Amino acid sequence: MTDITHPPMEQLQDLEYCIDSNPPWAETILLAFQNYILMLGTSVMIPSSLVPLMGGNDGDKIRVIQTLLFVSGINTLLQALFGTRLPTVVGGSFAYVIPIIYITGDSSLQRISDPHERFIQTMRAIQGALIVASSIQIILGYSQLWGIFSRFFSPLGMAPVIGLVGLGLFERGFPAVGNCVEIGIPMLLLVVGLSQFLKHIRPFRDIPIFERFPVLISVTFIWAYSHVLTAAGAYRHTPLRTQLNCRTDRANLISSAPWFKFPYPLQWGAPTFNAGHIIAMMAAVLVSLIESTGAYKAASRLAIATPPPAYVLSRGIGWQGIGILLDGLFGTGTGSTVSVENVGLLGLTRVGSCRVVQISAGFMIFFSILGKFGALFASIPFPIFAALYCVLFGLVASVGLSFLQFTNMNSMRNLFITGLSLFLGISVPQFFNEFQSSSHHGPVHTHAGWFNGFLNTIFSSSATVGLIVAVLLDNTLEVEKSKKDRGMPWWVKFRTFRGDNRNEEFYTLPFNLNRFFPPT
Repeated sequence: MTDITHPPMEQLQDLEYCIDSNPPWAETILLAFQNYILMLGTSVMIPSSLVPLMGGNDGDKIRVIQTLLFVSGINTLLQALFGTRLPTVVGGSFAYVIPIIYITGDSSLQRISDPHERFIQTMRAIQGALIVASSIQIILGYSQLWGIFSRFFSPLGMAPVIGLVGLGLFERGFPAVGNCVEIGIPMLLLVVGLSQFLKHIRPFRDIPIFERFPVLISVTFIWAYSHVLTAAGAYRHTPLRTQLNCRTDRANLISSAPWFKFPYPLQWGAPTFNAGHIIAMMAAVLVSLIESTGAYKAASRLAIATPPPAYVLSRGIGWQGIGILLDGLFGTGTGSTVSVENVGLLGLTRVGSCRVVQISAGFMIFFSILGKFGALFASIPFPIFAALYCVLFGLVASVGLSFLQFTNMNSMRNLFITGLSLFLGISVPQFFNEFQSSSHHGPVHTHAGWFNGFLNTIFSSSATVGLIVAVLLDNTLEVEKSKKDRGMPWWVKFRTFRGDNRNEEFYTLPFNLNRFFPPT
């Protein structure tokens, strides 16, 4: 035992810039652009898969992508300035796909014969559901109810939840890389090589460019390589799926994008409201709340900050609810949540600066308005992003598991809770997703479509299943006897804003706003 020289540490020590320290301006701008490029994968993939189901054409698709990027920029800025103030990017979420598919399949919408009219009416229905469902996060956040509920969290309970925020997205990783291995595998090898094996090489002055900009460098080289393969005719006679995943000219984004388009509220018309649609959408809002909670705690560790106190967590969830409300008003076609890949990027680059994320929000807004330029970057083949996800989602998962160092992992109670929550958190959503793929409806398929959409959405989320299992067991099995084993003596000081004097440095609102909104 005397050979163990790595005791538990509250803050990671080998990160270079924390939440309130900033790299030089040139480096900051490049890092911000890198964040923007990374979040394009999800921002393009979600509308690309959903808009055709809604009856939209390529022009509708690029317009939805532009709107999603525009609102993501606004939400990221609001969250970084007034929410948790952590360096987190807020973007589109896959948690909303199941209720959106349920809304799309509504018989009243399917009866509309004109595809474009069906797209417009479906978009209005999604907007109405998002506007009402956003009230859940707004109420739970600003009433401090979510902060009160977070008192049931412990390092033992949150470790599998944060871990599953990353591990639960495994289908976005290598299965998508495998759709175009000649692009995906070189991308995966290059980003690992640059960020890990070449990180100490500094060809330009003292800037570790391979460690700071592995995403920009890798995407540039592999994107150019994929364009050469496309131009050389490598995919001329391949199946359509291969062409869609590998070619750089199959997205039809650049040709369909306008040179200039400013998204505005209610651009698709007045939202429509349906009780069944709203209830199904509420499940996605709850899922995004749980996934974002895990992402916030991972981001705080990678930004060398203290775990966000209950008050700060509630404040962030409240602003995220405002963000979902904006999604509904503008018509992004989906709701928003914290981008897990961008949280992982904090660890990959070792930069947790909030300023970087704030500037990246400016890039999102700028390129969403200048359609042709934004569409150029959005045409990057998705297997390139999937290769990045393999690294970044895994990094977020490992940050979650690092919270176990504050618990007693020689306790059979703790081993049972950790193992069961991790296994069920992966296994249950896999069952629901496979059932959905094979039968086009989830395992829950009663005559009440809203009920089906609600439960199928909840149990398709790894982090949500993990939280239900881990937090429930952690607060019912030998609770009083296991306080130290659960890590509560370390965790309890971070429950309140004034429980640790570092919280004021990290989480105080700008412009002296704490005078008007004092921590509770």
